[in-house]
Amino acid sequence: MQTRNSIVVTVLFALTAQPALSSDIPVKQVVLYKHGIAFFEREGSVPAGEEARLDFKSTDMNDILKSLTVNEEGGGHISGVRYDSNESLDQQLSTYPFKLGDQERLSTLLDGMKGAHIELKYGDGPIKGQIIGARSIEADKKIVREQITLLLDSGDVANYNLDTVTSLRLLDPRLQEQLKQYLRAVAQSRAKDIRSVYIDSSGTGTRELRVSYISPTAIWKSSYRLTLGAASMLEGWAIVDNTTADDWNNVKLAVVSGRPISFISLLDTPRYGQRQVAELPEDRAAGPVVYAGGMEASVDGGVIGDSLARVPPAAPPPPQQAPAARRKSALNYVPGAGLTLQHQPQDTNGFFTKTQPSSVEGATGETLGELFEYSFATPITIKKNQSAMLPFLQDKVEARKLLIYNNSGSEHPVNAAEISNSTGKTLDGGPITVYDGGAYAGEALVETLKAGDKRLIGYAVDYGTRITEEYGSGQQNIREIHANNGLLHIRYSERDTRTYTVHNVDAKPKTLIVEQADQSGYTVLSPKPSERTAKADRFELKVAANGNQILKVDQEHVTFDAVSVSDAAPNWIVSVLVNKELSERGKTQLQAVSDAKQHLVETNSALADARSQSEDLTRDQTRLRQNIDSLNRVKGQEDLVRKYSGQLSDNEAQLSKLRDQMRDLEQRKATLEKQQRELIQKLDF
Repeated sequence: MQTRNSIVVTVLFALTAQPALSSDIPVKQVVLYKHGIAFFEREGSVPAGEEARLDFKSTDMNDILKSLTVNEEGGGHISGVRYDSNESLDQQLSTYPFKLGDQERLSTLLDGMKGAHIELKYGDGPIKGQIIGARSIEADKKIVREQITLLLDSGDVANYNLDTVTSLRLLDPRLQEQLKQYLRAVAQSRAKDIRSVYIDSSGTGTRELRVSYISPTAIWKSSYRLTLGAASMLEGWAIVDNTTADDWNNVKLAVVSGRPISFISLLDTPRYGQRQVAELPEDRAAGPVVYAGGMEASVDGGVIGDSLARVPPAAPPPPQQAPAARRKSALNYVPGAGLTLQHQPQDTNGFFTKTQPSSVEGATGETLGELFEYSFATPITIKKNQSAMLPFLQDKVEARKLLIYNNSGSEHPVNAAEISNSTGKTLDGGPITVYDGGAYAGEALVETLKAGDKRLIGYAVDYGTRITEEYGSGQQNIREIHANNGLLHIRYSERDTRTYTVHNVDAKPKTLIVEQADQSGYTVLSPKPSERTAKADRFELKVAANGNQILKVDQEHVTFDAVSVSDAAPNWIVSVLVNKELSERGKTQLQAVSDAKQHLVETNSALADARSQSEDLTRDQTRLRQNIDSLNRVKGQEDLVRKYSGQLSDNEAQLSKLRDQMRDLEQRKATLEKQQRELIQKLDF
């Protein structure tokens, strides 16, 4: 009985919690971009007294709030846009004075409403009173019955078994409304991660609403078929995935080649700022004011600068048109009759190139783009969780068959085609399936190709051609010599040669493009590349049938070095003096430095010899003095003492001469060092 009563009461409360009537607005137009964002436009009628409702994923709300525009086509105005809070269910329910958990007992719910006025319906009639409390009575861990204690209007306190109650009703309107809101929030939470946006508009009668916004969606893909021949044909298909929660029934669909800048701004998350403490002006001292710098503006309000063009004044928005005439199609597709497309980058009447502002006072907006758009003339139907392939291109292109070799680890080049985009349209990047002679030839990938641009695509390995490489490195040579600030600046060059030998074993001539990746610091000297890319040089050569061809690519590597002249050895400077790249002025200045260095070397050598002799004589003097001192203690050694004394006197004379010589050498060394410094400082060539 307890379960039955709980269900009865919950159902009664839920019946009183029905939301206001609302109407959905179907999707009418979709534009898909290459960066995971789609532009949606919805149109529909909203009966009088109803609100329009749109359901979105919670993760999409930031984009919805950033881009939503609403127009009332019937002459009314948008009075407001409301949307569900991003609070969790627990956060929403935490403000209510009661809680309904899973399999909550009725007695527990009523016990949380102590003091509330209720009306119980028994078989004998209604009973009114205030809740004192409610409880469940258990025996052997089983609920026997549930009871409620009431303070009756008569003043009596009485207990009632809830098992025998047929229904109950809250008599407090405020508490009853809170319970309705509680149950409504629980009911809405069953649709997980879904948030509703409600559009209120003024006016009587049926309203015609048009709503547009951007929202994340699956990226559309391009797929091409290239048929090689005398008149090569390129066929393009757009692969579209409807991953939204809505069916796209008879929608106007467009796909755009381009990647507008897009980002997520957390508009759906409440923000709380920190407020400053404010005081009256007389209570505090005045502080400095920092003003931002200004930018010079032109007379008409545009920006002036070397690299910034003037911004023309915005054109007034075009008048609103009927939905059928508001968008022009850029693609007319008739099965079996091919496709015709036209580029509409800034046509304000074109398909989604301009968004009208919302019908809200005080707010206007405009969007312009330079993207390439393909729109489909016939309405498209794609159910949710379905995908579709839609033709968007069929046109002649210029395609030249050739071979490409780029040293990718194989000795064989690849069959390739040079595609020139002569369609006048932007070709979105994607895979290309190549057909040659009516047969499947291979596959390739191509980047987005603007009108008038060209690309190489490789689609199969050519086993009829083999290529070998040889690499030779030359000797390093000095190219330039300069000097200033005591430094000798030398530019070295080293030449390398790459030799490509091509063997064509097929009985037909071929055109080969050798693509050589750039090497850091190297410059190609010869031959001149037929084409350069950001990271490689391309060389084109003709190879005869059953013939061989050799390509030699000479390149140069240039390095720079700075050498301190004061630290350089004299022999190294002599080697620089004989270099033919040294100017006559440089030879004269550097020869003077070399001579000064050589004289300094000779002086240092002579000074070292004199110091060595002085040290030898000093050691001899010490030894002689020791011998004389020993002999003076022995009788009969007078002759030997006189001999050693004579030698000591001669050594002293030699030492005196050496001291004078070393003093002169030290002075000469100082003079030469000063002279060398001055010469090095004056080096300038």
